[in-house]
Amino acid sequence: MARTADQKNKEGCWGSCTSYLKSAKFLLYLGHSLSTWGDRMWHFAVSVFLVELYGNSLLLTAVYGLVVAGSVLLLGAIIGDWVDKNSRLKVAQTSLIVQNASVIVCGIILMVVFLFKSQLVLMYHGWLLTVCYILVITIANIANLASTAMSITIQRDWIIVVAGDDRSRLADMNATVRRIDQLTNILAPMAVGQIMTFGSPVIGCGFIAGWNLLSMCVEYLLLWKVYQKTPALAFKAGQKVEEQELKELNVQKDMETYLNNKDKPAEVSQLMSEKSLAMAEVQKEPGCCDHITEPFRTFRDGWVAYYNQSVFLAGMALAFLYMTVLGFDCITTGYAYTQGLSGSMLSFLMGASAITGILGTVAFTWLRRKCGLVRTGFISGMAQLVSLFLCVVSVFMPGSPLDLTVSPFADISSRFFEREPMPTISPHVVTDAYSTTGMPSLINGSTSAGSDTEMLSESVPLISVSLLFAGVIAARVGLWSFDLTVTQLIQENVIESERGVISGVQNSMNYLLDLLHFIMVILAPNPESFGILVLISVLFVALGHVMYFRYAYKSLGKQIFNCCSPHPKTVASESQHSDSSSA
Repeated sequence: MARTADQKNKEGCWGSCTSYLKSAKFLLYLGHSLSTWGDRMWHFAVSVFLVELYGNSLLLTAVYGLVVAGSVLLLGAIIGDWVDKNSRLKVAQTSLIVQNASVIVCGIILMVVFLFKSQLVLMYHGWLLTVCYILVITIANIANLASTAMSITIQRDWIIVVAGDDRSRLADMNATVRRIDQLTNILAPMAVGQIMTFGSPVIGCGFIAGWNLLSMCVEYLLLWKVYQKTPALAFKAGQKVEEQELKELNVQKDMETYLNNKDKPAEVSQLMSEKSLAMAEVQKEPGCCDHITEPFRTFRDGWVAYYNQSVFLAGMALAFLYMTVLGFDCITTGYAYTQGLSGSMLSFLMGASAITGILGTVAFTWLRRKCGLVRTGFISGMAQLVSLFLCVVSVFMPGSPLDLTVSPFADISSRFFEREPMPTISPHVVTDAYSTTGMPSLINGSTSAGSDTEMLSESVPLISVSLLFAGVIAARVGLWSFDLTVTQLIQENVIESERGVISGVQNSMNYLLDLLHFIMVILAPNPESFGILVLISVLFVALGHVMYFRYAYKSLGKQIFNCCSPHPKTVASESQHSDSSSA
């Protein structure tokens, strides 16, 4: 009897594991992991490839970043509208194929350029090489737009349908997707970086192209499996294509009725004829001007719809968090490099940042169960602001290069008006800096990155930069919990027929603020001004959370301060309140 019970327990455990591995939820996770891994490898590698191709200059990388940000900013609403107008499977499959095919073509072009660059420079006075650069940036931008469409349709639509009406399940799935993003953000660049370091750029291009080809086939199959296992994905409420087909069907029925009533009295025939003609005029083909102005109307209608959403302030709050230098991007890591932090220390800090980001996803699911969704965003915002207070303190601590007597525009004016010769950058310096920090750095015009780091570490106290990164790392808990809160608020409160366009506009807002933060750095690029950038970043984050507090107060009133109520009725009433406000 004991053996039989043990066998039943084992079979039950094995059966539950098997059913989970075959479930639509797990298949969605697996497909997202493959897609995100390929995206992170490509985004990391393409910047390095462009730097190496253009003589260790950041010009092509800067142009690529500007094109990508500008494209999503202008086309975000149009991409979202396209997602709304078409069936879910068609959108997902088309985005998948365009994205991976574009990366494969880019990889092949880059391999050709790396192998035959010396010959291409001599052909047509170098214009053929310039054409190759333009093709790479253009096709890579198309891949990014397709990736945006894929992200909207999977993370803002499919995941809601797979979760069903269970909001707790939706929160868990959102948190799991963010954990996958956090892990791939660290592991994927490390993997492709090792391949490029111990191999060559040509091998790196070939590996990424081959990965995307294999991943495209597997992801295509996984999407089809998820679609089959979730019948609700086949139905899209308020789909405009279905409305158009229904109108055309009504016209056909009226015409058939008219033909059947030809032998009846003239008044009936005349009435039916007038109705049919009126419907035919309504359904006439749009003219050339309509086709030309349609993208502009879609752009306008998307932004108007975004402004009219009940979660508009919450979405704006999330976008304002992108206007910051307090993240592990090339700007902050480059500043840390000038303050004497080594590459190994930066790698350790990035790993710690990923861990705290994952802790933020865990905190989100726990806080949501205890306090409700809206209060979770309020608590997460307060946690982020308290952590960023360390960054504010770091600006005024020993070792901070803040110098208000130095003009933020001194570096720009010296370059454009004094026309001083630019220091020569050794290729080894650029390579070493990229392999450790993610951006090339030149400190005091030296030719040895290692000696610069040692010299700075001896002369510059590390109290300021230590407090800065302590605040940045600690703030990731509140940041990712807040990000998940706003994401789920948009998922729950935006009607199904507008999910795509609202998500597209939200992406555009995020890119707009991100673009502004790069412009801010361009205007004040010297280390002496970085403290001012830190203060401006904290100000924008605070403004974002003020917007969210305004939204939360409108949704819950003074009940927002009753945090972590142990009674589940409070959470249920909050959900009902949120539903009523969205209606």
